[in-house]
Amino acid sequence: MNQEVVILVAEDDEGHAGLIRRNLVRAGITNKLILFKDGQEVSNFLFKDGDGPHREVGVSYILLLDIRMPKLDGTEVLKKVKADSELRKMPVIMITTTDDPREVEHCHLLGCSNYITKPVEYDAFVNAVRQLGLFLSVVQIPKVNGSH
Repeated sequence: MNQEVVILVAEDDEGHAGLIRRNLVRAGITNKLILFKDGQEVSNFLFKDGDGPHREVGVSYILLLDIRMPKLDGTEVLKKVKADSELRKMPVIMITTTDDPREVEHCHLLGCSNYITKPVEYDAFVNAVRQLGLFLSVVQIPKVNGSH
């Protein structure tokens, strides 16, 4: 049975979050999408901390994670996820406005699956999201279980 993958988007800029959502739809991705406005919100969801929604056992997730966010930045969230025995299996795609090779290298060393820059140039961003769409349609995502 092919379980629907839930896409988690952690992005503090509402304009960018809306653009990501619209372009995923345009690329034919109809998966459930959950938006988080900062790193702390997505961390609480994944690690079942605090109030608000928490991840469900047996559901496959993929995380699109902006690097520069308030409260907890994307690299901190990535470190926490990749240090967790269950969550480390979840694909994490970093999204940022910079293509600084040191930052790209740092995120890959921490274990991100992929890296997408947010070009201001609309067509390039749409193309990046479409490539992600192809990735999402063909990849098998491991389920994240565990009760902690």
